[in-house]
Amino acid sequence: MGSRTSFRAGLTGLALVLLTLFAPLSVQAADDEALRAVLAQLREASFSEKATLVETLVGMDHPRIATILNALATGNLYYQEESNQVVISLSDEAEEVPIEAAVTGEALGTVTKRDLERIIANNRLRALIENQLASLGLSSADPQQRRAAIEAFLRSPKPAGVPRLKARLEVEPDKKIQELLTAALALVDLASPDAAVRAPAAKALGGWTQAEIRGPLLRVAAEDSDPTVREAAKAALAKTEFRLQLLGWAETLFFGLSLGSVLILAAIGLAVTFGVMGVINMAHGELMMIGAYTTWLTQQWLPVNWSLPVAVPLAFLVAALVGIAIERGVIRFLYGRPLETLLATFGISLILQQAVRSIFSPLNRSVATPDWMSGTILLGPLEVTLNRLVIVGFCIAVFTLLWLALQRTRLGLEVRAVAQNRAMARAMGVRSARVDALTFGLGSGIAGVAGVALSQLTNVGPNLGQNYIVDSFMVVVFGGVGNLWGTMVAGLSLGVANKLLEPWSGAVLAKILVLIFLILFIQKRPRGLFPQRGRAAEV
Repeated sequence: MGSRTSFRAGLTGLALVLLTLFAPLSVQAADDEALRAVLAQLREASFSEKATLVETLVGMDHPRIATILNALATGNLYYQEESNQVVISLSDEAEEVPIEAAVTGEALGTVTKRDLERIIANNRLRALIENQLASLGLSSADPQQRRAAIEAFLRSPKPAGVPRLKARLEVEPDKKIQELLTAALALVDLASPDAAVRAPAAKALGGWTQAEIRGPLLRVAAEDSDPTVREAAKAALAKTEFRLQLLGWAETLFFGLSLGSVLILAAIGLAVTFGVMGVINMAHGELMMIGAYTTWLTQQWLPVNWSLPVAVPLAFLVAALVGIAIERGVIRFLYGRPLETLLATFGISLILQQAVRSIFSPLNRSVATPDWMSGTILLGPLEVTLNRLVIVGFCIAVFTLLWLALQRTRLGLEVRAVAQNRAMARAMGVRSARVDALTFGLGSGIAGVAGVALSQLTNVGPNLGQNYIVDSFMVVVFGGVGNLWGTMVAGLSLGVANKLLEPWSGAVLAKILVLIFLILFIQKRPRGLFPQRGRAAEV
């Protein structure tokens, strides 16, 4: 008896589990069938009947409603007689188009347009669909969709949409979207026949930078019959212009910081080798070029989204090995003769350029930007490009790692000892030749890492390094030879100064003005902003 009871209890439990698992599927299937039944009526319905069916669709709780209504409004909703179902065309540019099932979104392959019958909508039906899509967007749980719905209303404000906006404003939890809703309502009031309504509406729109808001404000400021409304609109536009000016300054500052980050990456390795070894390395730009080509080669073998994280250590390793080979093969015979090291490294730079032309051809190569570095991102009211923001963060990370390496490792201690007093360091047992090789390799490796960053801002070619070598030396000399903090301050200062001068002087004249400033500055402070102590500072 007990075993039968246990068996029945087990069956009951299994049934409950199966019901729990498959109940959502059955509900979804029922919703799909209800949606198919409504869509089937669209094919033969008149326009007035289609309007009723659109209202019915909006009332259905189905995830595909917005996609279907958008397809109907844009003329991409079809009936396929072969499968006896409504489908959506995913393209409208060719005779053969890919389609998907309207109800499920399942891909159905490619068909010719002759096999499809378009479900037509007129202008009144499209306007109805636009309003209904706005309603769906306003009630969405996704804040981005709600914002998009309000922005669509701003492009075509109609009094009929005011009740929906007011209803949404009462329950909207997001403060930013609340402000956008308030602006949308004020934009409608701006067209009111009552001047007592238009004046506060114009005042409320002050500071909004969207073109959809500024355009109506400009018309009101120029054409409104009421002087009070015109003055309110002019004050609102003045507030908007001031905010646009602030955003312009902030954008210029960001671009200056991003340019400064590139200059720091390009110069920081040079600061290390120049400060410790006193070597004027004219091949530093070509080491950046090697890092950029390493990035391009890595991207030929790995997916784009994974190539950059792999390319960073590879570029460092390849450039460091090339740098050590240059130091061991040429530079170690020329210590104490800076002009000869300049000529020798200039010759090496020409050899490396020609080698790259022979191996990869003289044509520029393009390195694709990963998805996680593409697009823009909002930093408050400022919209910035994501790749430049990543490069700023990358520069900070490289600078921090290099500083830690020089301050917290044995190699860093030896590098600082040799930089300050080579003879004393050798007397204390430091192998200066080994330190020179590793230091040159470290500086070269950082140049290779800089090439990874440059590959995301410009094309990769044999002359890539030549565009940055002069700027790199300017940063090193301005900041103080061999001083990392000086290099950072100098790079950011020159980057921001360039971008501040460019709007009124042009890019070329801005560089000339910066160069003139540096020449005058070096006349007063030959050792730079933060002069290095030790051998590198001797005169």
